[in-house]
Amino acid sequence: MRVFVTGAGGQVGHELVTALGHHDVTAVDHAALDVADREAVLAAITTTRPEVIVHAAAWTAVDACEGDPERARRVNTEGTANVVDAARAVDARVVYFSTDYVFDGEKLGPYVETDAPNPRSEYGRSKLGGELALGADDTIVRISWVCGLHGNNMVKTILRLAATHDTLQFVDDQRGHPTFADDAAGMVARLVDEPRSGTFHVTNQGAVSWFEFAQSVLTAADLDPARVSPIATADLVPARPAPRPTNSVLDNAALRAAGITLLPDFHEPLHRLVRELTAS
Repeated sequence: MRVFVTGAGGQVGHELVTALGHHDVTAVDHAALDVADREAVLAAITTTRPEVIVHAAAWTAVDACEGDPERARRVNTEGTANVVDAARAVDARVVYFSTDYVFDGEKLGPYVETDAPNPRSEYGRSKLGGELALGADDTIVRISWVCGLHGNNMVKTILRLAATHDTLQFVDDQRGHPTFADDAAGMVARLVDEPRSGTFHVTNQGAVSWFEFAQSVLTAADLDPARVSPIATADLVPARPAPRPTNSVLDNAALRAAGITLLPDFHEPLHRLVRELTAS
């Protein structure tokens, strides 16, 4: 198939190019295509005429989005609408990356795909706006706590802090499923190939707090996890501008219902990533 990938410079975008390598892939990063530029998007899509568009481009700086909601909407909501409109012009299907931030985080158990979104942050609202631009034949893929070899992420942050600080503090009152970019890209490639429409939560398994995750990163790096201590979100100094969902645990119910084997426990790709990051 002819597949067009936006956001190819991001964590997941990099991996998508590899995972979709058995197709005829056109991959663009932000420098090559600003999805907020409606005319540019239409020109790019109508020129390449893809059968599937995997839309991974987004402004994911959660706190920056809180301070500039207009830009967040322009990129994440209107940019997605631009991609969808261009897709309709060439009869292409869209696979859109969304986020755990579309939920308010107040549910006691894991979120399933049919739970009603209720975002509390500008980032979450802008990404939900993107979801609402999709059609019935398109695919929404919600991911959370993304880590990978490319770009900035929490695994790299934890390793960097561990190299310069004797002790580390991470919040223990936010819980979620870590998602590793290469695993997520592989699952999305399957959703492209089969193909499957609807909403899917795609995460690695294993619910942890950021405190527990930081301990796991140190363990994977053969460092002492006791160097990490817990702190409440309310005690962070300075306070984060954007509210975080207390519960970000995404249940992969739709994948299970489709008979698709879920991604492995996060410890497996975490050890793989830490080995790659510390190999040099």
